[in-house]
Amino acid sequence: MAGHSKWANIQHRKGKQDKLRSKLFSKLAKEITVAAKMGDPDPDKNPRLRLAVKEAKSSSVPKDVIDRAIKKSQGGDAENYDEIRYEGYGPNGIAIIVEAMTDNRNRTASNVRSYFTKHGGDLGQTGSVNFMFDRKGEIMYAASAGDADTVMMAALEAGAEDVESDEDGHWIYTSDTDLAEVSTALEASLGESEHAKLIWKPQAPTEIDLETAQKLMKLLDALEDDDDVQNVTGNFDIPEEVAAQL
Repeated sequence: MAGHSKWANIQHRKGKQDKLRSKLFSKLAKEITVAAKMGDPDPDKNPRLRLAVKEAKSSSVPKDVIDRAIKKSQGGDAENYDEIRYEGYGPNGIAIIVEAMTDNRNRTASNVRSYFTKHGGDLGQTGSVNFMFDRKGEIMYAASAGDADTVMMAALEAGAEDVESDEDGHWIYTSDTDLAEVSTALEASLGESEHAKLIWKPQAPTEIDLETAQKLMKLLDALEDDDDVQNVTGNFDIPEEVAAQL
């Protein structure tokens, strides 16, 4: 099983859900505001905003928070956020991509650099690790959406590139430009997805041991805890027996 869902399960076991939820709500609202400001405030006319609203709804963000975020984008007092990607290496050379939205580049760069340094990593130049990842659309469905064959057929018919299924769910991958279209097509056959978003998909995830996993989780937690950081991705895979000990 890939690192993405294990990471979420580990955070769940550690009882971080309430803290993560409030952070998640504010980060999803920021994405909605930026998407609406950059394009049309109508989700039907703005694919990025449509996906941002869908992601927020699937994470149980209240409708009034979503509406407020869109409204904020149209006001004269809306903050100007820069989208920045940081790249570096964590413990044992694990490649990490950090996506941020910030109104203060110096603050965010300083914070991200300090997290890497403090937790045994090294912040590199832009482009230093992204060649180890592919930019893809990821659509996730719960296991209850159907068996692997059913989901695979629906995904291929909708124009997806690949599907990974296990006992926790189904992960459907698309090209980055086809995400909105495939996501909409899948809703007709499989219903509402758990999430649909652009990701950096590791080409060859590195299996890590317990010591590396413990150090890596501290770095990832620190990065995700930063208000300016939207997404963190690493090219790691955690074996089941290691995940159980975290």
